[in-house]
Amino acid sequence: MATLTIRNLDDSVKQALRERAARHGVSMEEEARVLLRTGLSGPAEGKESLWDRVSRLREKYGTEDLEIPERTELAGQREVFADWQDNQ
Repeated sequence: MATLTIRNLDDSVKQALRERAARHGVSMEEEARVLLRTGLSGPAEGKESLWDRVSRLREKYGTEDLEIPERTELAGQREVFADWQDNQ
């Protein structure tokens, strides 16, 4: 097994790793190994990727075209506070 040293790691990243490791009950090193392993290997065996899941759901349920309402005014061509009155 190899050893990897990471220099100039932001304090916020180190703290996030420390908190994540604590939530999972493992060391920071183990949490970093898990993150690197899963990040580089893609979806775990038996688990589908997000893209595969979305594709499967689209095949099952289809897609829906949304009706887009017609624009009546263009941005910048209407007065933003046209209906607002100063009651002073």
